Amino acid sequence: MTSIKISEFSTIDRPVLITIMVAALGYFVDIYDLLLFSIVRVQSLKDIGVAEEDLLSIGIRLINMQMAGLLIGGFIWGIMADRVGRVSTLFGSIALYSFATIANGFVSNVNEYAILRMIAGIGLAGELGVGVSLASELLPRKLRGLGTAFIVSIGLLGAALAAVLAELFDWRVAYIIGGTMGLVLMALRIDVQESGMYETLAYDRRNVSRGNFFILLTRPHLRRKYLAVLLVGAPIWGITGVLITFSPEFAKDFGMTYIPEAGMAVLIYSVGFTIGGVCIGIMSQIMSSRRKAIALFLDFLVVIIGMYLGLRHNSLPIFYLLCGLLGIGVGYWSMFIQVVAEQFGTNIRATAATTIPNLVRGLTIPMTAGFHLMIPYLGMTGSGLALMGITMGLAFMALMSLRETFETDLDYTEG
Repeated sequence: MTSIKISEFSTIDRPVLITIMVAALGYFVDIYDLLLFSIVRVQSLKDIGVAEEDLLSIGIRLINMQMAGLLIGGFIWGIMADRVGRVSTLFGSIALYSFATIANGFVSNVNEYAILRMIAGIGLAGELGVGVSLASELLPRKLRGLGTAFIVSIGLLGAALAAVLAELFDWRVAYIIGGTMGLVLMALRIDVQESGMYETLAYDRRNVSRGNFFILLTRPHLRRKYLAVLLVGAPIWGITGVLITFSPEFAKDFGMTYIPEAGMAVLIYSVGFTIGGVCIGIMSQIMSSRRKAIALFLDFLVVIIGMYLGLRHNSLPIFYLLCGLLGIGVGYWSMFIQVVAEQFGTNIRATAATTIPNLVRGLTIPMTAGFHLMIPYLGMTGSGLALMGITMGLAFMALMSLRETFETDLDYTEG
């Protein structure tokens, strides 16, 4: 068990604290936008003329466009962060998704909506990985995990705000508010501090290759690590992109008398997600282990997924409770991001920490496609069970192959 003294927090410089807060608020706006579509999906599509029978298929198409944008943006921003700096990349990402989110409030047809969801996805892709890389390199070793848990937990409250504002305002107004929040965040750029590790590397006369994604593919040990970390995170967006996004459709398949609202399901799920993010940060600290904490959360998820899909429940409160418990389980996302940042050297850390989470998000595309294809054969619930069974099994195997990184020195490069 590793103890942390209060005095350790007092030694953190003000610019570092501001940088961590900006990263957290950036992720707050990121998640707000990312899950707002899940919340307003049905109403927004109806308002632009999509027929009732096409809501599921068009919804999947737009989610896939959003996730494709995240996938593309993950490579763009990750490589930029290792080549030109963490801070400038962070704010470039914020600017792009802010303008794209505002534009989402003015769509009039499905094609416009799809293009703008992709552009927003490209912008959103840079926020978390770059922010966590920056925080991990600025904070003391003992505080890295708690710093990332703070960023992710504050960020996930953005989903809760999205659910609230979607209830209070028209969906178009909710998009405009989200984009405006991003632009306001740009004003906090003053005093944001660049990583000392990165600055040292940038001026290193040894000419170390920075942001070279191909060494992650061509070096066997890096390739194995990259794939393993990717698989550890896969269940998170299977649950978010399928079980929660299509919660009304699952409820209908369960035969529930009262169908849950997608916005409420996302809100409760997001509250659970935030609680889980805080809990795993504390648990990792107590256990002095990233791997053990994640393994416990995966075990918990196996039980809750089984209850969500395996019980033919007809109670709305129980359904919402299970959404919240799923959120707690996938709260391991915060520690997953931390593990990504700690597995790789400074010269490719942001590249890995930005591409991997967005590849995980991008896995929503084959997962939703596979889920949709299995429905005629296995049914809605059976398809969900098959999808989650595969992703959870791979996550357990991949986690066992990763090295423990608690308190690992991050000041090194990959040759």
